Amino acid sequence: MNKELRRVSVVTLAMFLALFVSTSVIQVFAVDELRADPRNVRTLYASYSAERGPILVDGRPIAESVEAPESVFAFLRVYSEPGLYAPVTGYFTLNQGNTGIEGAYNDFLTGTANEQFLDQLGALVTGQRPRGAAVELTIDPVVQQAAREAMGDLKGAVVAIEPSTGRILAMVSTPSFDPNRLSAHDTASVIEAYEQLLNDPDDPLINRTISGDQYFPGSTFKVLVAAAAIDSGRFTAESTFPNPATLELPLSDAVVRNATRGPCGSGSTVTIATALRLSCNIPFAELGLALGEETLAEYADRFGFGAELQVPMAVTPSRFPRGLDDAQLMLSSFGQFDVRVTPLQMAMVNAAIANGGNLMQPTLLDRIIAPDLSIIQQPEPTLLGQPVSRATAETVTRLMVDAVANGVAGNARIEGVDVAGKTGTAENGGDAPFTLWFTGFAPADNPRVAVAVVIEDGGGLGQSGSSNQIAAPIGKRVLEAVLSR
Repeated sequence: MNKELRRVSVVTLAMFLALFVSTSVIQVFAVDELRADPRNVRTLYASYSAERGPILVDGRPIAESVEAPESVFAFLRVYSEPGLYAPVTGYFTLNQGNTGIEGAYNDFLTGTANEQFLDQLGALVTGQRPRGAAVELTIDPVVQQAAREAMGDLKGAVVAIEPSTGRILAMVSTPSFDPNRLSAHDTASVIEAYEQLLNDPDDPLINRTISGDQYFPGSTFKVLVAAAAIDSGRFTAESTFPNPATLELPLSDAVVRNATRGPCGSGSTVTIATALRLSCNIPFAELGLALGEETLAEYADRFGFGAELQVPMAVTPSRFPRGLDDAQLMLSSFGQFDVRVTPLQMAMVNAAIANGGNLMQPTLLDRIIAPDLSIIQQPEPTLLGQPVSRATAETVTRLMVDAVANGVAGNARIEGVDVAGKTGTAENGGDAPFTLWFTGFAPADNPRVAVAVVIEDGGGLGQSGSSNQIAAPIGKRVLEAVLSR
């Protein structure tokens, strides 16, 4: 073989190997990424031609595909109770991608997941129309309905978790939207509806339970601070702090006050137990400074702050700020300055306390069911960690029960049931309306549910509404819905 022919042969072989490698990468390693890419219109169009699997709650479809004989596509996606479940299901559209469960489990719903390869092969051989799997959720329809009705016209969110498993029993974000407007086959109407929702100042497309701009947790953060203080071994529930009516922050002319504008109860000193029961800011500012930023940040991380969670939708990580001066640390110790959370995060804090200090992975997925009714996936409860000891959890539970029975969270009381709870009223600066919170769990001695409620814009009362007045009754109704099951 002469030199020129040898060179041509080498180049040809190199080109063949390059083509083989690139094809293998695309067909084997990058297939899932390419399939999920919203720019892949072939996958999207194919999914409209397949019978997309339903999304189920308690065995009943809340999203399903129905035949559309007058359309160029074989099926139309229909949502039976859109306002109630839209933050959970998300939407499935021809032009604007997928969100919520529709997006997170798109491959299973379209029947194209790797776990469904044999089903795909069988459909190809038999010539049957491809069918997607059903996704069954952990949502309890009674609890979901109770939470939505309790919210009424208020703007905010409710999330309820089963502490022992992490199963999400309710996920409500208001205002909601109608995903049926986005699932139509008419491109122009879909784009018009999407732009209207996108430009709505109330942001109905945002699932406030897990994403969005996040909130100052206000006094609900005191549960975490009290747990950190007691679990550190440096303090007990009866540890005392000075009890002034005002506290000037270090190196600042800013002043911290309690909600009563007076001292925290009577006496020159106040215990952590009393400060939590009466939700006093000054003692917790003093406690946070004594604990230090490093300890508070460590316990915040233990409870899930900063973690990249998926439920299966991605959760915006909550944050506890770092690099604080003393004044900023004191403000952060009662949930202000730059502490930012999702309602799910605060439900997780309460769920961990309720579960003896064990924090479970929150999830919406109960199971994924193949068209032949076989189970493709059925996840087991997963332990994320133990942020505090059982002894600490029991002590904090006792303090939270006292906050409902004899403290500022009295509107969460349920006759015959010990409720552990904490209200929070977060300031947003200047004359901006307060953010109102309730977090808690019940029954305190054998918790079945942990809940977080957040209300924006002061519940329509600006800075006049209180958390006990507006948020606590909503939390109570959600707790009652679970306990009645």
